[in-house]
Amino acid sequence: MAGPMQTRLNPSASLPSRPATFTVPPLPHLSAMRAADPAILAEITASLAAGQEVRELLDSFLEPVVRRSQAQGGAVRLLSPEGDKFELISSIGLAPDVRELEHSVDRNCGFCGHAAGEGRVVWSNDLATCARRSQGEYFGRDCHGALAVPLQHKGRVLGVYNLFYTHGEEPSAEVAALLRSVGELLGLALDHLRLEAENMHATVVRERQRMAGEVHDALAQSLGFVKMRLPLLGDAIQAREEGKALRYLEEVRETLGEAHTGLREIITHFRTGSDPDGLGAALQALATRFGMRTGIALQVDNRMPQLHLPERDEAEVYHIVQEALANVERHARARHGWLSVEPTLAGAEFRIEDDGVGATAATGEPGHHGLQIMRERAQRLGAELSVSQRCGGGTVVRLALPLAKAPGEAA
Repeated sequence: MAGPMQTRLNPSASLPSRPATFTVPPLPHLSAMRAADPAILAEITASLAAGQEVRELLDSFLEPVVRRSQAQGGAVRLLSPEGDKFELISSIGLAPDVRELEHSVDRNCGFCGHAAGEGRVVWSNDLATCARRSQGEYFGRDCHGALAVPLQHKGRVLGVYNLFYTHGEEPSAEVAALLRSVGELLGLALDHLRLEAENMHATVVRERQRMAGEVHDALAQSLGFVKMRLPLLGDAIQAREEGKALRYLEEVRETLGEAHTGLREIITHFRTGSDPDGLGAALQALATRFGMRTGIALQVDNRMPQLHLPERDEAEVYHIVQEALANVERHARARHGWLSVEPTLAGAEFRIEDDGVGATAATGEPGHHGLQIMRERAQRLGAELSVSQRCGGGTVVRLALPLAKAPGEAA
């Protein structure tokens, strides 16, 4: 594999600690870099701990290595996602056309391929293969030796880094051991970045699911109600029953206003604002609106009026109750409903009951979106959600919420 630097260096890409234009002085022996010298490892460790993007991370890694090893150039290559190519990610001291030629090369090419395949530091002062591959443009008299050091963590090779020298003297075993340690240090940092990227992806997926739940809660129920009212409004208009038509129109207008407000809060804050008077007041207001809208008599029994939860937890509980009541409205064909909040040994229990047609109809078919969202919300709370038949007919939705403090105290 080509080591990207041979016949000339690019002055504008020289090390930051050197002037923009310079003449390379005679170099000390490479063995002057002692394996016992902790300074390079300390410097690299400090730069790797700065929480950077991959390219910035590699740039901050490469500069002290090239400087302290007294090389005339350096490069970092990472394996492609497919694992068949080395991709040039960072370099120092390389001309633009050199970087272009070395942008992507075969994983098994030359001494870099040996370093990656064998997991060891490889020195080469025979760069004829690299010169032929690059048509002799830069592997010539100015570069007489190059190192390839694997970047690996727990036996997994992530890439290699190269150092290029104007002399052709192989480094000592001590220096090679130090450079290998540097490669393992960077391999560890790159592996952590990979894990962070995977965790970030998982977080994005969860947030998308949560956004879907928020939008569902803000819009689905309101639009469902509007859909039911519009035929009644049309019938009232055709029958010229002005009183009914105006009542239905006002209900539609009010419901759409609530939906718009809820959606605006989601877009602005990605959460529904909590009631300033607490969860109990929010649930009571929800029950009142439910009764007025549906005509179903809903009895509220809150035995934990002083219950306080973190704002996000209150929003999750509120939406679970809201969705349970929406299922009663849409599916249960109930005449009565009950909403209760009671203390338990472990925390608090929220129960939504109805005397309708039963759990299967009230929660819909398997895969019912609203029920799935309720379960996801309960999981985020660390709570237990169950749906069962009610004794005497109907459905019971039970949310068992663990609390850090004794029942009735502020959580």
